Amino acid sequence: MNIRLTNGKKTITRAKDQYEANIKHFQMRGFTPVDSVKKQIKKATAKDITDKVVELKPKKRKTRKKK
Repeated sequence: MNIRLTNGKKTITRAKDQYEANIKHFQMRGFTPVDSVKKQIKKATAKDITDKVVELKPKKRKTRKKK
């Protein structure tokens, strides 16, 4: 029997007996079973997006010396 493990960005498949023998090692590396990890999906509203927008300053022009 295989078990799927994830650390957030990488997913690996290992034998269940191998996982149980090395649980501390997998936890140290940040891997947890996929079944126990559930992502909460948050819908963004227009207000949230506009609050995070940063207005850019206009670029300064380089001045040339007149000869």
